[in-house]
Amino acid sequence: MIKANTKVIISDLDGTLLNQHHVISDYTKSVFQELHQQEYLIVVATGRHHLDAMPLVDKLEVPLYLVTSNGARIHSPDKELIFSVNMDPDAIKSILSMDIDPDITTVLFKEEFWQTNIHNEKLNSFSKEVTYHRELVNFDELEDFEAIKIFFTHENQEKLMAVRDLILEHHPETFNHAFSLPICLEFMDKNVDKSHAIAKILEKENLDFSHTISFGDGFNDEMMLVTSGKGLIMGNAPAALKNKLPHMEVIATNHEDGVANYLSDLLLKN
Repeated sequence: MIKANTKVIISDLDGTLLNQHHVISDYTKSVFQELHQQEYLIVVATGRHHLDAMPLVDKLEVPLYLVTSNGARIHSPDKELIFSVNMDPDAIKSILSMDIDPDITTVLFKEEFWQTNIHNEKLNSFSKEVTYHRELVNFDELEDFEAIKIFFTHENQEKLMAVRDLILEHHPETFNHAFSLPICLEFMDKNVDKSHAIAKILEKENLDFSHTISFGDGFNDEMMLVTSGKGLIMGNAPAALKNKLPHMEVIATNHEDGVANYLSDLLLKN
């Protein structure tokens, strides 16, 4: 029944569609081109900014809906911006005024560039070609607090959990938040989630979640996975996500082309 009902393929990007080198493999590209030929609707949903994500998904060479910044932006297959929401600037100002450990890398996702307090090489390595440019800033001197999302990263997850608890103590109802990776904590507007953005796309296409199959590896994928007709967790996902969704099937890792192999076996092979 899954094969007969599936009309929409939804995939996260980092740790899912991208391999360990942060690129889409030639094999994954070939599978998605065949899926497009067979008229499946393709949606890529990522925490990345659209300027960062577009050159990555362009490698697939198929038309697709692109959900970025965890659902704060939707671009149509012809790359038209069809949905957009930012965070409340006063709420961002409030977060940046808190006593956050200075060792934590803080990032503001702006429309045309990203602002950060620390030059973080690991963060920079996620982009092979730079299309979304960085600005090193002192947040104490910032005057423009307009942003799509705010992002924190540190190798010690306990430090990030302390930041999460601090923000939620002051703003219990203001934000949606998620660990996209164990070392990456993201805060968005409370109405922003990948699943909410995908629902808008499905409505536009006269489809619903029963027609979808989705793939993800992070807690920012959780609602998307749970809501889909079939949700698949990547083998490289953190144990905490697998344990939280024990009923959900776990497939091969991203560096084993887990998404492409699963889709090939389920939808393309006779």
